[in-house]
Amino acid sequence: MKNSGLRTAPASACELHAAYAAGTLTPTQATEHCLQAACESPSVFTRITAERALEEARQSTQRWSTGRPLGPLDGVPISWKDLFDVRGTPTTAASALLRSAPPAPADAPVVARAAAAGMVCLGKTNLSEFAYSGLGLNPGFGTPANPRLGGRARAPGGSSSGAALAVVQGCGPLAMGTDTAGSVRIPAAFNGLVGFRASRGRYPMQGVFALSPSLDTLGPLALGVADCMALDQVLRSTVPAGDAAAGPAVPGPVIGLQGQVFVIDPGLLDDDRVQAQVRDAIAAGLALLQRQGARVQRRRLQSLDTVQTLTQRHGWLGAHEALATHRERLDAPEQAARMDPRVRSRLEAARHLDHGGYLQLLARRQPLMELFAQELGSATLVLPTVGHPAPLLQPLLEDDALFAQTNLATLRLTMPGSFLDAPAVALPCGALCLQGPGASTERLPIGLQLMRPQGDDDRLLRIALAVEQALSSLNRSQ
Repeated sequence: MKNSGLRTAPASACELHAAYAAGTLTPTQATEHCLQAACESPSVFTRITAERALEEARQSTQRWSTGRPLGPLDGVPISWKDLFDVRGTPTTAASALLRSAPPAPADAPVVARAAAAGMVCLGKTNLSEFAYSGLGLNPGFGTPANPRLGGRARAPGGSSSGAALAVVQGCGPLAMGTDTAGSVRIPAAFNGLVGFRASRGRYPMQGVFALSPSLDTLGPLALGVADCMALDQVLRSTVPAGDAAAGPAVPGPVIGLQGQVFVIDPGLLDDDRVQAQVRDAIAAGLALLQRQGARVQRRRLQSLDTVQTLTQRHGWLGAHEALATHRERLDAPEQAARMDPRVRSRLEAARHLDHGGYLQLLARRQPLMELFAQELGSATLVLPTVGHPAPLLQPLLEDDALFAQTNLATLRLTMPGSFLDAPAVALPCGALCLQGPGASTERLPIGLQLMRPQGDDDRLLRIALAVEQALSSLNRSQ
């Protein structure tokens, strides 16, 4: 990111901090650049809050000029998925039904915490309608596509599609999403980003449009793990006191890979629904970890098997609750007709699910969380984020059956972690290179997913930081 405002490679939040501290860039200049990029990124934003962003950037620039930034992310631009209340803007959930909703009277608590730390609110990003798809398509607000993947448009991943593309397109280094069944991790994997699914309760959920109250949680998409960690401290109000100009700090002791144990479940990795190239990329990533002293174990986890069995028998927990959330809209013909037909079809399909099955899922959930923690012990689970790279967009638009099939396949490896409320980090792990139109090459990112038991977010993030460093050579070579 240059002072001229020209489109360049995105800068991380940590890099922006260093530039502010050195005086080579101001928050106003960075914000003007990000706003320009946002205006040039079709279907990425549902609302750009330019006036607010420029005023927040002006105040941040003044603080930096006097050596008094509010914290390490003061002046760093951030965007919010259009499920978060942002003062003075409607929260639309990217649905035509809510396009004219009244403006939110106040920021959601997480938005307010970011503002109190000096962060700059760029606006609200697009998503699958009501956050109910893993592919990111939206016929009403448009479907954003990543131009860096090649000449053919591909699904951006969902539901936090706009959040991912905002980071990729240089509209700020951080974008906040939600994750119910994979909605942060999937777009991160499809677009070569880092995505962090926090354990439920880590961040306040007030002022966030709900889909599934038992599963919904929050998390950022970013260029690197360090940025996620810095934002995590801001949103939890745990930024350490001291010299803000010193920059973001890793909370707790730095973790190395020597002696770390990683578990791969062969039942998940060796499944035919995981493409061979994805399996090879995960294997190459694990080999890199082993060369740096990590231990890799291949063993089945009963907890994961049971989650999949319960879901097949009783349906997805989120489907039960999504239907309850939107039943009144579905039962009103005029409203139902204005929904994305694919989203409406998924919601309608949940009508056949038995309420007794829902109660079974709730009853089995906590024991399975405990079993998952017991089975992992001190180890970290490794698995692909998605079993395939980003699929081509046009066939999904033309074939509803293909959309439904691909959507389920896309969510298959992220849904178990959501049921277990396992904090998870999606990391880039190489790429699949394909021949595109003409002589072009399409480089499709592949995602590796790390999970630990509920509440073990801090350790997971520190391990993810070490894994990210180990994988950097693999990602540079692809």
